[in-house]
Amino acid sequence: MSEHIIDFLGVFKEFDGVEVLSNINLYIKQNEFLTLLGPSGCGKTTLLRMIAGFEEPTRGDIHLFGESIKGLPPYKRRVNTVFQKYALFPHLNVFDNIAFGLKIKKMDKNTIKSKVSDMLRLVGLSGYGDRDIAKLSGGQQQRVAIARALVNEPEVLLLDEPLGALDLKFRQEMQLELKRMQKSLGITFVYVTHDQEEALTMSDAIAVMNDGVIQQLGTPEQIYNEPKNSFVADFIGESNIISGIMIRDYYVHFADNDFVCLDRGFNENEPVQVVVRPEDINITKNITDDMITGTVSSIIFMGVHYEIRINGDNGFEWLVHSTDYFGTDERVGFTLEPDDIHVMEVSQYDKMRIDDVVEAAR
Repeated sequence: MSEHIIDFLGVFKEFDGVEVLSNINLYIKQNEFLTLLGPSGCGKTTLLRMIAGFEEPTRGDIHLFGESIKGLPPYKRRVNTVFQKYALFPHLNVFDNIAFGLKIKKMDKNTIKSKVSDMLRLVGLSGYGDRDIAKLSGGQQQRVAIARALVNEPEVLLLDEPLGALDLKFRQEMQLELKRMQKSLGITFVYVTHDQEEALTMSDAIAVMNDGVIQQLGTPEQIYNEPKNSFVADFIGESNIISGIMIRDYYVHFADNDFVCLDRGFNENEPVQVVVRPEDINITKNITDDMITGTVSSIIFMGVHYEIRINGDNGFEWLVHSTDYFGTDERVGFTLEPDDIHVMEVSQYDKMRIDDVVEAAR
């Protein structure tokens, strides 16, 4: 039996002749917490709605447990969905909201009571069965919505930005709660968000999307530390992205210097993009000849670190995160170690941008 529970096989989706998803090939594993991450309009919610059965592919196919679900109505799919707007029934109490789907299936009262009690315990709402929905906080209502979806024992739980309406503290708490629930139940969660922190905190795997295309699929560590292109590098956290030349394996030229790196497999003298994360740069006032140098142009206190911008003498503006304070207009320098540097192929977007610059220069 395949370890995949959901397969997208060459899926395209058009609305009124406009292509919003392009050749999606995505394989979601059983018991996996997969996040679809990207900006508004990237196609992530459309992808989720196709799993649920609310949208159909224009071309391609979707398999659930190895069988096509194309044309299968939502109620026949072994999936449930939790939306940002929880759609709870205001005239029913907590117990009856959770029990609604079980009553539709005409289960006996004892079974319903047992299953609802289990769900209330799972989501941390034991003793809340008689409460009115209107008297619950946003976080509590969100837990009820999750319990109502899970009580039907779906093989896959789909979550469409369910934490978007919560304040920061509750959102962070619920991130941990959702991950705990998913591990406890051992089912597949497919989660949609534009929030990078949510994706990195909860996910086993992240599919980063833009313009209807999956830009990169990987673990949170792979997505953050080894971005495939400048869109992923810039969207996941903050980055310094510099154009460079791959001299040969393990040697790259950028910022007017040659550097040792850990990357290989590029052509000699191939144009590349280089990513350096702000937290990997350690700046100092004690400048030596082998350092990249510049002048501090701004410094902002962010709580756990200072966000510092440096006008490099090479013309590049560097973004640095440091726990040390440096004054505006102060001269600073830094070196880069091989594991501070990540080399990427020039993306299609960057090729277009470079071509535009070349054309403008003619």
